Amino acid sequence: MPYGIQQPAISGQISQLEKTLGTKLFHRRPFGLTPGGAKLFAAIEMFFSGLQQLPDQVRGHAAQHLRLASPAIVLRDYLPAILARYKRSYPDFKLTLHDANQARAEELLRQREIDLAITQVEGRPSASVHSCDLVRLRTVLVLPSRSRVRSLKDLFRFGTPAERLISLPPDEVLAKQFQAGLKRMGLSWHPAIEVGSLDLIDTYASLGFGIGLSLSTPGKKLSRGLRELPLSSFPRLNIAAMWIGDLSDLAARFLNDVKKISMKLNR
Repeated sequence: MPYGIQQPAISGQISQLEKTLGTKLFHRRPFGLTPGGAKLFAAIEMFFSGLQQLPDQVRGHAAQHLRLASPAIVLRDYLPAILARYKRSYPDFKLTLHDANQARAEELLRQREIDLAITQVEGRPSASVHSCDLVRLRTVLVLPSRSRVRSLKDLFRFGTPAERLISLPPDEVLAKQFQAGLKRMGLSWHPAIEVGSLDLIDTYASLGFGIGLSLSTPGKKLSRGLRELPLSSFPRLNIAAMWIGDLSDLAARFLNDVKKISMKLNR
């Protein structure tokens, strides 16, 4: 408990609450909420999770503080320009950023550590999370311009490709969707080189270490000597915004600006 209250006092208060409600709220050993306790917690969680920010909100200091979570590709390719504009427009603008995938972003939202997440999504978010789709990026392979491979069929003509696959780690949505798509087609091609960013996929493909699994992003410039092979039979990667409850004025304005940018990318 972050409020400076000692454990005996907390136990006494909870016992009194259970007596007033006429029901047990949790099992002591091992600890676990009862159905009644879970229902009560769900009802009060939003209020208590916001107490840490309440003093700043009352003083008006929180109005220009934006707390975001996004994966590296979004933080690098799409947000810097708009965040720089906000920094110029709001003298007291403060920013908190988390590099997070969907699961981590939802956790941060439930803990009220962020206002908004803009991230790759795999399936629908949890029931308590609001979301809206922003942009769907096409899956591509990055290979040498001189390569004779013009389709996935060419690549698998003689079984598993001789070329080494360069990919993001297997827990990334892009990698999971690609491997699931191959499996549905009865094909197998596992990464020989795993890297942490799409930039590194481009780099290692340009150095001749293999073929990269990547995304086609508007305005992206490939390294010299590379080209993209679109994978039209594979699902596009969906990037969406997620939040819980009502957005602050600043977060709502930011989301609206992000939507405008996404509309241009979707053309």
